Amino acid sequence: MAKNQDTASVLAFEKKLVPSDGYMYGNQWEERNNSASQTALQLIEKSVRGTISNRLDKATKGDPVKLNAKVESPNLQTVDSCALAPEQDTLKLHFTLKVLGGVQKPSACNNALFKESYTQAVNSYIEKEGFKELGKRYALNLANARFLWRNRVGAENIEVQVNALNKDSKQSWVFDATQFSTRHFNIDDKQVVELGERIAAALSSEDDFLMLEINCFVQVGKAQEVYPSEELVLDKGKGKKSKILYCVNDIAAMHSQKLGNALRSIDTWYPEFEDAEKSAGPIAIEPYGAVTNLGKAYRTPKDKQDFYTFFDKWARGTELERIEDEHYVMAILVRGGVFGESDK
Repeated sequence: MAKNQDTASVLAFEKKLVPSDGYMYGNQWEERNNSASQTALQLIEKSVRGTISNRLDKATKGDPVKLNAKVESPNLQTVDSCALAPEQDTLKLHFTLKVLGGVQKPSACNNALFKESYTQAVNSYIEKEGFKELGKRYALNLANARFLWRNRVGAENIEVQVNALNKDSKQSWVFDATQFSTRHFNIDDKQVVELGERIAAALSSEDDFLMLEINCFVQVGKAQEVYPSEELVLDKGKGKKSKILYCVNDIAAMHSQKLGNALRSIDTWYPEFEDAEKSAGPIAIEPYGAVTNLGKAYRTPKDKQDFYTFFDKWARGTELERIEDEHYVMAILVRGGVFGESDK
């Protein structure tokens, strides 16, 4: 089949893992299952006087008078913060996650030949693998509470409660997140496997879904600061807040995008993962393996390890050398996105 005959210039996939925003509440560890004793956490606005800590220009470095003048200049800031009440020691993060099927069909595709070969490739993967590996990894990222991000650090206890809300198949799991690593997925915990199988079944289906409710309790200590998502404000303006945190209806919250990024941080198949000095641990599933906080792409077209190199071959019927590469391609499709190709 000639490439220009099966090129889809319009190609898009809807995301199949759909988290809600995460809402933050305060409570006491012994009362964590008593919703009546919890209170919604609200943002606190602070005005602080900071010191100059940025790098100085050469002229200021060599002139003590200029340096003293800089140090004397107040660095006034208004920032948002969030903390537990004095009597509370436990953060509760609540969100839901919908797992959708239907990866067999793109949401948009303008080439029938490509769509046919793509559907055959997906059905072959589902028949062979059934999303079991991906389902287990998504389940483990729920069990280990990776979605807490900075709130996970320094916690004495972390309990994750997951409830399947589908009417005909309700089920519950409880995990001690401190017992699960965030550095690898070599775990065969019975509950993780069970939850992973439910996620895999939904992803493998043509039109089914799985609705999960997640309640995570984190014992961080009385009156301790907690960390909602920070808003990206491109034009803060002079005199305005230098840090703006996210809230919904006056409840401190985490962005659904941030939760989703944590759940899809399952890529341990990129080339540098096994190199202890260069590895970034499991990274989020991205077409080029981009890790923005490190300023690096771990899957480059030059090394032929990026999504498009694999996808263009696999979707046209060519079998990939490693099953791990197929897992990666399918995880990108679960992530969703626009992947059209020019026929030029």
